[in-house]
Amino acid sequence: MTTQDIDARSGRVGDAVAENSPTSVRWSVPAALFACVLLAFFDKISIAALFSDHEFQQAMGIGFDPTRLGLLMSAFLFSYGFSSMLLSGIGDRLNPVKVLIGMMVTWGVLMVLMGMTRSYHTMMTLRILLGIAEGPLLPMAYAIVRQAFPQRLQARATMLWLLGTPIGAALGFPVTLFILSRFNWETTFFFMAFLTVPVMLLVLFGMRHLNVARPAASNTSKPAVAERKQLRRELFSTPHFWMICLFNIAFLTYLWGMNGWLPSYLIEGKGIHLEHAGYLSSLPFIAMLLGEVVGAWLSDKMDRRALACFISLCGAGIGLGVVLHMQGTYSVIAAMSFSTFMWGAGAPNIFALLAKATSSRVSATAGGVFNGLGNFAGALAPVLMGALIAATGNMDNGLLFLVVMAFAGCAILLPLLNKY
Repeated sequence: MTTQDIDARSGRVGDAVAENSPTSVRWSVPAALFACVLLAFFDKISIAALFSDHEFQQAMGIGFDPTRLGLLMSAFLFSYGFSSMLLSGIGDRLNPVKVLIGMMVTWGVLMVLMGMTRSYHTMMTLRILLGIAEGPLLPMAYAIVRQAFPQRLQARATMLWLLGTPIGAALGFPVTLFILSRFNWETTFFFMAFLTVPVMLLVLFGMRHLNVARPAASNTSKPAVAERKQLRRELFSTPHFWMICLFNIAFLTYLWGMNGWLPSYLIEGKGIHLEHAGYLSSLPFIAMLLGEVVGAWLSDKMDRRALACFISLCGAGIGLGVVLHMQGTYSVIAAMSFSTFMWGAGAPNIFALLAKATSSRVSATAGGVFNGLGNFAGALAPVLMGALIAATGNMDNGLLFLVVMAFAGCAILLPLLNKY
């Protein structure tokens, strides 16, 4: 039997199970996953708010050393990417909800230890361990939603938990800075550890009726070890899976590039005054959030996942191309907001596309490789953009890199438009 036959049969059976299961309408599941993603983003980015805190610098014994401070974030990102690729397969062997609870316990312990450390090297080690512990999160969420919801609702269910990414990024810094201004840097870590407790309770409550101990594609027993290995071999030999992974690299390159350079581009590249850049730079991310909501609803109605992803990234690239030719403050923000809105419209659909193209029996494995490669490669975008800007002395060339990557990603997806 071919990979396509296995995938199609698994998808049909999985959808039938989800359609007939009461868990298919339990929206508490993606709501609980949203809380997990939100908490993970707080843990992920909050340390960057401490980079300018003198007490934190002295405690680490490094002073203001941008390279070593930045390495605390980079070390996390690289371990996160590798962990997502290498460890997410445990969700195909074990109950992903139990794995999720275990992961959150680990996050809480690591955050407490970070608040107690007084060594840069220890902090670096803890950041690497946090990346390893958080790496399987998105693949776990993807596997849980795929098993709990039918195909016709998967983009909307995915959108609900995926909103934790932009909201977590938007709230993480202000919350950390608020705590830092009233207490000390240690308290920021202890607060993040404390948040783990209500999130765990929400997961236990929201998923209390969810049975994901077995893969959704089978209503009998777990696949034998040999069969599971065969399914993974089939997955890794499927060109469509790797095409979607390559598209995701281009897709996340846009996200990391915008996250890393948007404020600087508005200030240095377009001459927007610093006092305006703060609130103006948040508008594109608000548009991104709206795009996720609208894109998920429309795509679930049409069920054309590949086409939705293609239009999304193509629109994002066109929007950035328009930004390059704009000069007025509000026209620049409007064009950039259109670009991020279009990108957001594709964010929940790319997971639904992956679900259509792969067997549900290896959901966590597929999601792990997909997410790990995308984040690992996408995290290099700010560095590559910075090198382009430094080499040419032109901020526009950094943005042009994202435009090229967007259209390259669209080209990769062309063969899949009629199939998925």
